[in-house]
Amino acid sequence: MKPVRLPAAATLALPRWALLALGMLYILPGLIGRHPWKEDAGPFGIMWTMAHGGLDDWLYPNIAGLAAAEEGPLAFWLGAICIKLFGWILGDVLAARVSTIAIFVTGAMSLWYTAFHLGRRAEAQPLRLAFGGQPEPDDYGRTLGDTAVLIYLGCLGLLVQSHLTLAATLQGALLAYFLYRAVRYVETSSNRNAVLVGLSLGALALTRGVLAPAALVLALYACTRYLKLATRDSLRHLAIAAGVGFLITLLWIVPAALLRPYGLSPVGEWLNWNASQVGLPTLASLRDFFRIGVWFFWPAWPFALWAVWAWRRQQHLLHIVMPVMFFMALTLLLLCDPAPENGDFLKMLAPLALMAAFGLPTMKRGAINAIDWFSVTVLTILGALVWLFWIAKLTGWPAQLAKNALKLVPGFKPEVGVVAFLVAAATSIGWIMLVHWRLSRQPSVLWRAVVLSSSGLILLWVLLMTLFLPDLNYSKSYAGVAQQIAARLPADADCIETNLGPAQRASIAYFGRLPFVTLAGGRCNYVLLRDSIRNRDDNELARRYGVRGAEVLWEGRRASDRDERFRLFRRTR
Repeated sequence: MKPVRLPAAATLALPRWALLALGMLYILPGLIGRHPWKEDAGPFGIMWTMAHGGLDDWLYPNIAGLAAAEEGPLAFWLGAICIKLFGWILGDVLAARVSTIAIFVTGAMSLWYTAFHLGRRAEAQPLRLAFGGQPEPDDYGRTLGDTAVLIYLGCLGLLVQSHLTLAATLQGALLAYFLYRAVRYVETSSNRNAVLVGLSLGALALTRGVLAPAALVLALYACTRYLKLATRDSLRHLAIAAGVGFLITLLWIVPAALLRPYGLSPVGEWLNWNASQVGLPTLASLRDFFRIGVWFFWPAWPFALWAVWAWRRQQHLLHIVMPVMFFMALTLLLLCDPAPENGDFLKMLAPLALMAAFGLPTMKRGAINAIDWFSVTVLTILGALVWLFWIAKLTGWPAQLAKNALKLVPGFKPEVGVVAFLVAAATSIGWIMLVHWRLSRQPSVLWRAVVLSSSGLILLWVLLMTLFLPDLNYSKSYAGVAQQIAARLPADADCIETNLGPAQRASIAYFGRLPFVTLAGGRCNYVLLRDSIRNRDDNELARRYGVRGAEVLWEGRRASDRDERFRLFRRTR
């Protein structure tokens, strides 16, 4: 027996304008007015270098001369194109983030349509009620689409990662698109759908390597076999998809190998990076997966586990088998990665949110109400605390809160931003109205359980990215350091050697417009070194990096950084 019993009233779709407004309120804060931070300054540096460089920079991704071709160029191409198109009016930083908005929209829409198509299938429909009144297939599909997107927006791991200009962010969105194309292929096994599956595979390969596309192809084949959909045509279609993906990858590999930008080829570096992503799973990797995943996938994973349990008596269900297959394949891939990052978890988020959407209709009304009350209580308290900390840092009262709010940003002088305050206040009022709607009308719609948790998370994000954005820019940005270096660098300096990492190099190159040495290399008269503040011997530092005969022109650091220090040297011989 199917575990879902719903009346038509429970499948009232969320208004399109409301879903769109939630999406924009989710993605825009954290993009507008935010400096490149350490977390995403490096990828922005690649985009900025491409946009203001030549063909060599587009073929060989680099950060102002620092090679960065490991992951692949697609995410950086998109950001660079947006800088070219919109940089003149939005500025390079915000223009690059136009691609981030497009990536977010692609991921959310792909997930919505995947849930919609799966929800319309006969095996996913609720039980027919004795006297009628069950939802129509399209209405149920739309409700599941809304639910999947709301769960997706409510996941803690997506919140920060979706606002960063990372290749992993594009990979997560493309995974959702691949999931949609796979569902459409299973519904209609045609050459056209096979080609579109291949398009997503090629885009994934150019974004973060070939391992994820290879795992997805195998998982899709295993899914068709398990569901007894595999035929001679399915093997041919998967071969077509793999071939199209390979041809798309060649669009970068062939010109990069033949033209050899800067006299080098990025293909070898890219292939070596792909090979370095594979190892043997260990207990440590399994422990890290659960340690990070338990908060990264919250609140999707409890709903997803419940979905597998609730539908366990049903056989060969596409809406359960396919996301489970993909999730398992990608989890195994992550466990085999010797050095996974938080962004690597994004690729599992779409199938997990999809499973969670099919788990929610099977839950008891009491459990759904408990989720509502938990969301209202906890998120309202957290929102009030953010406001209280903001008042404390401006007024000095309460004194302990003011001290805690300002101790991480020594030297920072807080001011009231009128626009930021109005946005934060309007969002808070909207939250209060949403809570009042939930408590006063007691709606029976299915998505009521997740709209509060998603909206409350958006409330907290908006408050942080408006009321505390100046503080975060002050503590995380290298703009001040870059401007100090640029002021001390002689006007005739033609190039600078450096040991800076990706984030520091990108930030200082952008904010200070410093001429770092290119990939072609060469000797420069000026050297910028990054080291610990504990090392006070300038001569020893210079010798360590092979700078013989040098004088210190400048040294400094960010006020919020207690360890990092920068020193600018000029060679005297």
